[in-house]
Formats: sequence, structure tokens, C-alpha cells
Amino acid sequence: MNYQAILNQIQKDIKPYLGQGKVADYIPALAGIDPIKFGMSIHTVDGIHAHIGDAQENFSIQSISKILTLTMAIAANDAGIWKRVGREPSGSKFNSLIQLELEQGIPRNPFINAGAHVITDIICSHIREPKEAILEFVRMISMNDQIDFDYAVAQSERETGNRNLAMGYFMKSFGNIHNKVREVLDVYFHQCSLSMSCSDLSKAFLYLANEGVIPSSEKAIIPKKASDRINALMLTCGMYDSVGDFAYRVGLPSKSGVGGGIVSIVPGEMSIAVWSPGLSESGNSLAGTKALELFVNYTGKTIF
Repeated sequence: MNYQAILNQIQKDIKPYLGQGKVADYIPALAGIDPIKFGMSIHTVDGIHAHIGDAQENFSIQSISKILTLTMAIAANDAGIWKRVGREPSGSKFNSLIQLELEQGIPRNPFINAGAHVITDIICSHIREPKEAILEFVRMISMNDQIDFDYAVAQSERETGNRNLAMGYFMKSFGNIHNKVREVLDVYFHQCSLSMSCSDLSKAFLYLANEGVIPSSEKAIIPKKASDRINALMLTCGMYDSVGDFAYRVGLPSKSGVGGGIVSIVPGEMSIAVWSPGLSESGNSLAGTKALELFVNYTGKTIF
């Protein structure tokens, strides 16, 4: 299958959708991003890659980072992960406080903000320098030593992240945050600020398309069963409260971020990354979702 030709066709088809949606301007450092930006990359487990548009331009990956820290927490063999965070779709906004109150400080899944705080707290408990460890891990799986945090974005989130702090202290009151809340949130804001391109992301997430193993180096990151379960959580929880519509339209395990990125996995075959900053009301890239829908329509690459 000629993936480059398919991406070239998507680049033509997607033009009417560019600029639609709203950039995540509640994070001041993201407010000025050009909403017309669009990039898409594919890396397959057998070494094929294809790219279009702004695929080499870095952007803030935001909540896509939650998969990376969940992987690190699982690799740390913390047996208590699933006692502290659930595995069910939320059906609520990704930063809901109401749901935490009803469920006594146990987040519904690791991909809403509160759930990611718990996962980051677990990493802080196991790793002495968690920010450095996150960078090292991401650079390793993407094979790009130049990847770094966008410190301006991290600072912007720290200055405006009052709801995140509220969730952290609320879970602390239930005993579900073990470290100092502000230290956990500092790590969280940095992981969300990771600056990567579509090309970096599609390469980095190949381990989830290859049973937990990086194809090029054959380095095992997590066991196959853990990889399968992360993919399952991405399918059921990775697209916030529009996960059902996304599964209906695209049908791939995926995770979005309010920076406009989406990563999707075709198990056993490839990782796909797309970026377009204009967001739907659910916080997912509007043009990015359409591009993935087109890709599935053109290739038949869906898990269903």
C-alpha cells in the first residue's frame, strides 16, 4: 500500500477543515498557534514511513503524554495502579471535579487529568528525578535526543493550572496523592509541555503497535499484555467524552491532546500521528479527527 500517496490525498481533502475549531487559548502559551497548521506522519513496524504538511514541526503534545507516563508507571511494576485509578470512560469533562467527589477521589481512568495526576504521583514515588526520567524515556523511544520540554508552556500551565491544583489537593484529602501536590503538578505540567513533531510521535508510539517492543532495536518496553491493555484504554478512554463518536468514525486506539495532536495505533502494523490545533468542544483536534477518518476510509485499517 502506497502510504505516501494516501497521505498526499488526505492533505488535499483536509483543506476545508483547516482553521475550524478553537485553539486551546485557556493555556496562554498556546493561544497564538496558527490554526491552519496541519501535519501527519506514519511509521510502520517494518520500517516504512510517510509524512505530509507540518509533520516535522514541534508542538506541545499535552495529554498525549499521559500514555507515556502510564507506560513508565506500568514498567515500574507498581501493583497498586488499578486500585488508585479506574479503567472506565468518564463521560465527563477531562478536568471534572464533580466526578471525583462522587467517586471519593478515585479518578475514572488514567487519561483524564485527575487520573494522570495519580499516575504522575506513582512515578514520583518510584523515580528520584522524574522530569529527567520522562525526558530520557521519550528520547529513547523516539530515537531523538533533541526532544525537550517547552518551558514557556510549562510555566504558562503552572500559572493558570488552578483547577489541576484543586484536583490534586482534593485527591490528597482522600489519600490518593502520596507526594507533595505542587511537586507532582510541576512534573505533570512539564510532561504536558513536551515538544514533539508528528514524525517524533509516530515513531515513539511504535512500541504499542509492536506488542510493547521497539521494532528497530527490539528493546522490550512493557510486556505484550500491558501493551494490549494500554491500547484497550486508548480505545475506550483516549478521546475524552467523545470517545464513542471517535470509535464509530475511526475505530483505532487513540489519544489526543489539547495542543491539537492525536496519536493512533494500528496493532501489529503502524503508529499514526496527526496535528491540527483547532479543537472540537470535546478538546480533540477537529481536522485531525477528520484526517484519521479519511485514512481509515482509504486504507481499511481499523480494528473492527
